[in-house]
Parts: sequence; structure tokens; C-alpha cells
Amino acid sequence: MNSSSSTLPSLLSMTPKDENTPRRFDLNKLQGQANIPSQFMWSKDDLVGTDGVFNEPLIDLEGFIKGDENATAKAIELVRTACTNHGFFQVTNHGVDADLIQAAYREMDAIFELPFNKKLGFQRKLGGYTGFSSAHADRFSSSLPWKETLSFWYRGMNSDSAVVDYFKSTLGQDFEHAGWIYQKYSEKMRELSLIIMELLALSLGVDRSYYRKIFEDGTCIMRCNYYPPCKNPDVTLGTGPHCDAHSITILHQDQVGGLEIFTGGKWLAVPPRQDAFAINIGDTFMVTGERGEAEDIVGLFCEPQRRHGGETTGKSSPGLYQGLPRFHMVLSAGLH
Repeated sequence: MNSSSSTLPSLLSMTPKDENTPRRFDLNKLQGQANIPSQFMWSKDDLVGTDGVFNEPLIDLEGFIKGDENATAKAIELVRTACTNHGFFQVTNHGVDADLIQAAYREMDAIFELPFNKKLGFQRKLGGYTGFSSAHADRFSSSLPWKETLSFWYRGMNSDSAVVDYFKSTLGQDFEHAGWIYQKYSEKMRELSLIIMELLALSLGVDRSYYRKIFEDGTCIMRCNYYPPCKNPDVTLGTGPHCDAHSITILHQDQVGGLEIFTGGKWLAVPPRQDAFAINIGDTFMVTGERGEAEDIVGLFCEPQRRHGGETTGKSSPGLYQGLPRFHMVLSAGLH
């Protein structure tokens, strides 16, 4: 594919004189181009097809949260099986209000629809974790993911307004309301993460509060992932194959989908469910087997968008990395 189209220089900033300043890509403009920059092209080894659908039982948390013994026993067994086989499962009746999730998506829409220069005003600093990032070009120079992200920390015991303060100081006063939405969302992600920690403890045969006590004052990195439409999705990925380095990831997909996991030697698509959160066990909870070998769970977003008429279309959704765009979004929250 020819990535040197005469239209491309106007759509991305050329490498600046300061070698420490990352190259910048405006995906909202690049999405209209049939020829995408070579930096976004992935190897054929990574561009593999889906081999099926992940359809293991959902884990209903309602009975567990209410203390029902039968429901608790069932949830423990399902979690134990999932963690033994691949480290990935989905939960329903999790206590996170659907209106709050949709509000988080709406605020994501507003942020990612800002002009590119405005988003660069709160871009992630080199070596940093928080702020706006376009294609992670500040970290990598090739095999770039076709996505934009917004990341921010959540710390504490629901007793402060740190997320609100971050949005006001970084994005501006106009985003105070968004800050309150994400403050509440972060608090709910923390509550859900501690419930998951209790289930993990019981599935491992230790006291229910064992991991809760360890992670009660833990830190979460919250992330909103936006995957714009792409006219040539067969050569790029929204997010490449990876393992999560932290303890757990809680993720919500919008209706477009795209999440896959690698288990049993093949990639399986995880259909999006608006009433469910996907849980991925990170490297911190990797268990060493009898032979001293560790088995990883790998997650990826296989395409920036589903295809339609030669292009890609979609609606937005929020993803929190504890854990969405009028195109494709994900809310996720990673607990450390």
C-alpha cells in the first residue's frame, strides 16, 4: 500500500526538530483516507482472523453481593474455572447503573470530538500515564494502534474530588460536569473491583477479605479508548495483542464490539453486552502451574470498526481501564 500519498502530510505533523517530541496523527482526518500511513500497518502474524465466539457462562453477581449461599457457590465455581482456563470472564448485575455508563459514553463523545489541537492541549507527557494520546505515537514508531485514548488516575476511598479536579485543571472548566461523571464512574469501578477481589479470594480458597484488604487503597488507571472508523481495517489493529500487567482490568464495550481473547490456541470474539462488564486477570494474578509454566491471557481489539460497504461504521461507547465514540469506544479500569 502506498503510504506516501500527497494528502498525508497535511493530516499529520511532520517529525519536529526536538527529537523528544512525538509525531502526531489526527485520526479524525486520517479516517477518510483510503491509504493509511505505514506506521499503522501491522504484520500478517498479528492480523489473524477470529476462530469462533467466546460463549462461556456469564457470572451473575446479584446473589453473591446479597450473600445468597447457593449463588455465591455458583459464582465461585465459575470464576475458578475461568481463571484456571484463561483468566477472562464477564459479570452481570454488578451494581453499576446503566444511566451512569451511558453518561460516561456521552462525555467521551464530547471529548474525542474536540478539534485535534484542543486535544493536544492535554496530551500525555513523555513517560507519563495520564492525558490524551493519539495512536500511542509518543511510545512507538511502528505498528501503531488505530485509536485515541484519554487516561487519568483514580486514588482514594471515595472521599475526594480528584477526578473532577483533574478534568477542570487539565481540560478546562467546561468539563467540570464530565469530571463529576467520571468521578462517580471511578468510584463504582473501585467498588466492583473489590467485589471481584472477594470472588478471586474465595475461588483460591482463602478468606473472602484477603485481597480486599490488600487492594482497598489501591490505585486505578482509568482509560477511555476511541477507535475511529477506518477505510482499510484489514491492515491495522485498534489495539494489538497484549497481556495486562496490573491485577485486573474491568472493561465495558459499546455495541460495535471488537474485543477478542486468545485461549485454546485460537482467537475468540467476545460479543458486547450492554449489561455486562468484562474482567481480565492481569499478570499480578498469574498462577504458576505444576511445571513452573505460566499461561497468559491475551486481549485485543481486532478491528477499529466493523465493516460496512467497504468502510467501517459504528456508534460510540465508553471503555474504562478499571474497564466508548459515536464510532467505537471502550471504558476500562486497571487496578494496581
